[in-house]
Amino acid sequence: MDIYLVGGAVRDALLARAAGQPAGGSHVDRDWVVVGATPEAMAERGFLPVGKDFPVFLHPDTREEYALARTERKTAPGYHGFHFHTDPGVTLEDDLARRDLTINAMAVPEAEADDLAHATLVDPYGGARDLAQRVLRHVTGAFAEDPVRILRLARFAARYPDFSVAPETLALMRQMVEHGEADHLVAERVWQELSRGLMEQRPSRMFEVLRACGALARVLPEVERLWGVPQRAEYHPEVDTGVHVMMVLDMSARLGASLAVRFACLCHDLGKGITPAGMLPRHIGHEERSARLLRAVCERWRVPRDCREMADVVAREHGHIHGSGTFGAAAVLRLLERCDALRRPERFAEVLLACECDARGRLGFEERPYPQRERLLAALTAARAVDTAAIAAAAQAAGVSGADVGRRIHHARAEALTPIVGP
Repeated sequence: MDIYLVGGAVRDALLARAAGQPAGGSHVDRDWVVVGATPEAMAERGFLPVGKDFPVFLHPDTREEYALARTERKTAPGYHGFHFHTDPGVTLEDDLARRDLTINAMAVPEAEADDLAHATLVDPYGGARDLAQRVLRHVTGAFAEDPVRILRLARFAARYPDFSVAPETLALMRQMVEHGEADHLVAERVWQELSRGLMEQRPSRMFEVLRACGALARVLPEVERLWGVPQRAEYHPEVDTGVHVMMVLDMSARLGASLAVRFACLCHDLGKGITPAGMLPRHIGHEERSARLLRAVCERWRVPRDCREMADVVAREHGHIHGSGTFGAAAVLRLLERCDALRRPERFAEVLLACECDARGRLGFEERPYPQRERLLAALTAARAVDTAAIAAAAQAAGVSGADVGRRIHHARAEALTPIVGP
């Protein structure tokens, strides 16, 4: 049998070498392909079988994954409709042909994997050339058999924002969308790719590519319809709502925000896409419309609870948070309570980060300060410092109970906020 290191480790080593950086073999996720072997032969060498759909094995020492070289054939719409074929006659070139992009379809022999800077490159589909030319290109027509690859390519565009998409690949993606392939995507895989793309260097590129091939209208029509929707130029010099949301998203990446914050940035203005035409360019009430559309998105793609809840708070309250600089103690306390900030201060800090991204994700506002964040965090600290247990005990001693205790606590917190935000 022959073993090869394939995929991301090889790609990243070549990129590092081109950038004049060390191109060693220390990659977080190393993928191995075994050519000329059978499951029985792998078991005899101590490899442990773990694959469900096709034979994948764990190395007895390193616990890295080793997959038998395979071909695949589509049997039904959607990600799970594939038949995988393995036998000792499947070549390395056969295996590489089923991969998505040429830059991911390169390999080096196992014996040379610890010195990738000088390893013998197996590159039957021109991956090294496309890396040098900064091009994302599909390997073969088999790309069209898996609609998830549309999302995956868009994610790589977000990771490598200076890479272009090959014209023939973009045309193939458009054809896939037109033929309905994007209508059969599995929710878990969609969220997996979207969440990874949101965490890349320039997440807006993912959505640009999805728009360019028509897939965004199928996957996230709520986001697609934002382009072309005007906003008031005095507040949004970029005017276009879709452009604004992409600027907000890239600001979240610039500020190193978490996935939950980035998802909230993506969805905070969804309601502007359905603002009545007669109201434009104003968007009165878009916050509640955004929250309603957000729920549909989260149900469709099974968005995790932490991302869903964060996005809901940001969608509903970002306008109030932006305007909170003029709020007095009572209004600030109501805002904190609506955001559940007293009980979940860490989440509220992230809500404020999302709002900062929104404020700075505007043309000419990128370097502006966002004093609302510091002011509200100081107010939250003061409100949480109130000794609610002592207030409750004093109330009980005075024969006060029930809702009256809550009112006393609320009053004490408002008084604590007054020196910070005013009466």
